[in-house]
Amino acid sequence: MGSLQEQIPFLKIGRKFIYVETPMRVIGIISSLISIVLMVTYKQVSVFLGVEFVAKYSYSPAFKYFVVANGVACFFSTVSLFLVKPCSKNPDRNKYFIIFMTDLVATVFSATGCAAATSFGYTALHGNEHTGWMKICDQFKKFCHRSIESIVLAYFASLLFLFLTIWSAWKSSKLHGVIDCK
Repeated sequence: MGSLQEQIPFLKIGRKFIYVETPMRVIGIISSLISIVLMVTYKQVSVFLGVEFVAKYSYSPAFKYFVVANGVACFFSTVSLFLVKPCSKNPDRNKYFIIFMTDLVATVFSATGCAAATSFGYTALHGNEHTGWMKICDQFKKFCHRSIESIVLAYFASLLFLFLTIWSAWKSSKLHGVIDCK
């Protein structure tokens, strides 16, 4: 009959793609970690009408969620990183499905964290006249720019996680379609 590699042609592609997939996972993890560090380590103090105001991530529930969600995404992406190599050597549909699920969780948390931070950032940048919220980026320009850099890095990581989720879903579905499920 032949080896499993010969029976399942897509696994040859998968074994070669691991040299692209692994760096993509590492880059996604690093991007998320840098995004977290940028958000957490910066605060700005501004004096307005003699009163001192401080801007930092912990004053915003959206930014707090952004940091936690990126941490969760990093964790699950790291788990899938350690599962990829063994799965490429010894294909198992259950392991591929676990990789798919960890990639999916990383993608969902990363994307929702980005959405929450973007929403708050938009309000900080433009304000909302209907609710009486003033734009604050005029007074906290450095903080706003640092937040934007953090969010952009997180979006980049989120796109990498999305691509990896699609790839792992494809691998899992191919393996499910070829191997008889008993």
